[in-house]
Amino acid sequence: QVQMVESGGGLVQAGGSLRLSCAASGRSFSSSAMGWFRQAPGKERDFIATINRIGSGTYYAYYADSVKGRFTISRDNDQNTVYLQMNSLNPEDTAVYYCAATRASYSGISVATREYEYAFWGQGTQVTVSS
Repeated sequence: QVQMVESGGGLVQAGGSLRLSCAASGRSFSSSAMGWFRQAPGKERDFIATINRIGSGTYYAYYADSVKGRFTISRDNDQNTVYLQMNSLNPEDTAVYYCAATRASYSGISVATREYEYAFWGQGTQVTVSS
């Protein structure tokens, strides 16, 4: 049974940083795209970032404009884990953050940015940024 478990959420002041982790189990995700989404209160769930493997030890990352330059996605295929380093946080970043993985293989610069492309989801972790 596939499980994806996020951790690292919490309360942080504006300008601060948090690092989210997502541990996946139940199958290999080495060829899957792994991504992060977030859902703010009263809003739809939005894409944040995704990462593909494009070669041995080489990855391609793609970001939403809203987080580009502030957030960094990374992954450890050996540990089936994906990370999201979030810097320069502001109150607009307050949301529940979800990690996800595709069932299909993604490689090169073909990115998965839509919810329907992801088959596996975590339960979410709350990030609250105070002003």
